[in-house]
Amino acid sequence: MRNSQTYLFFFICFLALSCNNKKGPDVSQIKVEISVERFDRELNTVNTSNIKEKTDELRKKYTWFYDDYMEQMLGVGSPSSGPSYLNSLAPVLQNPDYLELRSSAEKVFPDFGPHEQDLTEAFKHVRYYYPKQKIPRLITFISGFAVQTPIGNDYIGIGLDMFLGKEGERFYPALRQSIPQYIARRFTPENITPRVIEAFAREEMFPEDDKDRNLLSKMIYNGKILYMMDAFMPAAQDTLKIGYTGKQLTWCKENEGGIWAYFLESELLFESDYMKIQKYLTEAPFTPGLGDNSESAPKLGVWTGWQIVRAYMDKNPDITLQQLILEKDAQKILTESKYKPKI
Repeated sequence: MRNSQTYLFFFICFLALSCNNKKGPDVSQIKVEISVERFDRELNTVNTSNIKEKTDELRKKYTWFYDDYMEQMLGVGSPSSGPSYLNSLAPVLQNPDYLELRSSAEKVFPDFGPHEQDLTEAFKHVRYYYPKQKIPRLITFISGFAVQTPIGNDYIGIGLDMFLGKEGERFYPALRQSIPQYIARRFTPENITPRVIEAFAREEMFPEDDKDRNLLSKMIYNGKILYMMDAFMPAAQDTLKIGYTGKQLTWCKENEGGIWAYFLESELLFESDYMKIQKYLTEAPFTPGLGDNSESAPKLGVWTGWQIVRAYMDKNPDITLQQLILEKDAQKILTESKYKPKI
């Protein structure tokens, strides 16, 4: 019995390993060390007796982020207009809801070390493919669910209140009108690195071209972003990269041929009316028009674009990641991918 159990254990381990994504390049010699700055904790030291002195210190240290945080994220006013914004800041920092949220963030993130390691590994891969890429400051904050991973001048913010996991579930029901459950379910600590890397890829490294208006162009653009995430986070699960549940990812794989046939038969690839194509690209509980009983996965244009780009790179192993990103001809990528999933 013991021998059969041992065999079963190794067999399960083998299956688990075989299901992992591709192993990435060796980045051990790349010098990147991420040190996340805990602005949320430093703001905790501010009180009514030291508010002017402490906020001046924080503004000097955090520069662009500080001003953006106060004016755009917390909404208490612009520090550049003078100290009057402090009259709005003081009651926010004493608000019971804010204090409860702050306490929850401290409970979930007493030590940010594991996330720093994950982010360091991801940004090492960024530097592997883009040696001259500047690495941003990473700064944690709490904003009352205003924004998750904002990007500003030289920084990426990490809104801890939007990564609380189970600890945050008691807050999320009150936010249903502004943040639906299908988005809030991804407010977990394991989403920190994928969301930071996605934001960095989309907004800093490879912003979408305004000229890309038809569905195919947008599919390929999103496919490139997810392929970049493949490269920068080779060990991450596909569900985390695209934000699917396991059930949604399985549905896509089982219906891949039917999804592609639907796009072709509906003559959607070259449709540029955003009102007609946005439902295949944006967040939603499912994709209308595909699947039975609302069981389809959302943003199927994004997922299909990812599969096309993967197929293109598999068929063209000599093409580098940089060359892929620079290729502006979406039709060429589709044609050379020979993408034709079975129905």
